[in-house]
Amino acid sequence: MNQMKFQALEKIFIIVLIAIASMFSFVDIKAESIVQIYTVNYPLKYFAERIGGELVEVYFPAPSGVDPVYWFPGADVVREYQKADLILLNGAGYAKWIKKATLPRSKLVNTSKSFKDQYLYIQNSVTHSHGTGENHSHGEIAFTTWIDPELAIKQSEEIKNSLIKIHPDNNKVFEANFSSLKNDLIKIDNMLKDIFAKYTDKPLIASHPVYQYLQRRYQLNLKSVQWEPDEYPNPEQWLEVEKILKTHNASIMIWEDIPLSQSMNKLKELNVNSVVFRPCGNVPDNGDYLSVMNSNINNLRNGIN
Repeated sequence: MNQMKFQALEKIFIIVLIAIASMFSFVDIKAESIVQIYTVNYPLKYFAERIGGELVEVYFPAPSGVDPVYWFPGADVVREYQKADLILLNGAGYAKWIKKATLPRSKLVNTSKSFKDQYLYIQNSVTHSHGTGENHSHGEIAFTTWIDPELAIKQSEEIKNSLIKIHPDNNKVFEANFSSLKNDLIKIDNMLKDIFAKYTDKPLIASHPVYQYLQRRYQLNLKSVQWEPDEYPNPEQWLEVEKILKTHNASIMIWEDIPLSQSMNKLKELNVNSVVFRPCGNVPDNGDYLSVMNSNINNLRNGIN
């Protein structure tokens, strides 16, 4: 009798062990199937999420209200980057903290490496600060590559290829998701082409030197100043714009964000309308990368018309 009880208990024990082992095996397989990705800006996060779908978890830990290009993460955040399966870089001199941090080279993906020869270089840039931020300049390489939809497609393709290397069995999923994203970016490109085609050779002013790739893509006659949307320009800055307008008769200034009403009113006195085109380097307050770009397009349509 005792032997029968022992055999029964032994069977139950074995069944429990198998169940526990199966649970741990399931967790391991699930964890290994999800690619942990960290990015240095929001557009790359959006692209990776669109391409990876449910097979990725994408993190961009920069706080809201900061420009990620000048953000320096703390040691605890850097450690999170070090644990990632992929670290997506923008390239073009973006996120200078990368050079000072110890990150596994095998996990780094420069998403703009395929068009390094197309980088735009800026000369004679002025050192300034954004609000309470550190002094910096927009010199050397122009970094807002993703506002050119054609370059955004190339960056997305690098992300897709990197995911296929990690999960080759899911290549069809990644290819299909990339194709969907590519189609959306092509639509944005076509709409911008249509808008700017009606504005060929007409002078434009940008409030900040961040639209170089947009300027090249659509052959814009654009000159930039160093204004912040949340700061009223000082007398010297107004004199600079008035001087520009004498030979560059622009009727539109493109802003990174909604400027102060005082700034817009003063520009109207100079016959210059304000149009917001957000580069969307950080996570938007509302919507996503695609909706922000569509909003930019609507702003341009209304402003130019």
